[in-house]
Amino acid sequence: MKNEFAARSLNVAAFANAGESHAGDERLARFERLLEETSGLGGETLLSYQVQGELRQDAAGQDEPWLRLRAQATLPLICQRCMGPVDVLVKFERDFRFVASEELAAIEDEESEEDVLVLTKTFNLLELVEDELLMAMPPVPKHNVCPKPVTLHAADADFSDEPAEKSNPFAVLQQIKDKGLG
Repeated sequence: MKNEFAARSLNVAAFANAGESHAGDERLARFERLLEETSGLGGETLLSYQVQGELRQDAAGQDEPWLRLRAQATLPLICQRCMGPVDVLVKFERDFRFVASEELAAIEDEESEEDVLVLTKTFNLLELVEDELLMAMPPVPKHNVCPKPVTLHAADADFSDEPAEKSNPFAVLQQIKDKGLG
């Protein structure tokens, strides 16, 4: 019999020990920081995630809880080339190893390739999903090909592209000489 799954207060050790898995969908509106990146758009967009718990043995033969997590969402962002809306698929897949304390996590995270987190009885899995999707977002969202031609010019109200009349440097010297300054 499977335990009831609570993504916002997951008992990671029990979940991994049982080798359980879960897949779910959540509305983007439930993820404040992701919604901020979309300027409040797409609140009804679904974010999908899958998590698998397992125990793996460490070098000393001790069982450690691990989670394999993947998630994806299509986020409505602003194309930085044409400044129009662009839907961007953002996804990740990662393994996370859990250890007993913050100190151990800090030490082992520096030394290992996988991500090391602290084992708690009420781990917020959806917060981790949001963190990972934020890190997976492109730094500059853009269309592969913008739907409208991109205008690449800027205008300044004080700028005139008519050539200014060039003064003759010798005429300026003559004026100085005529004023008796030279």
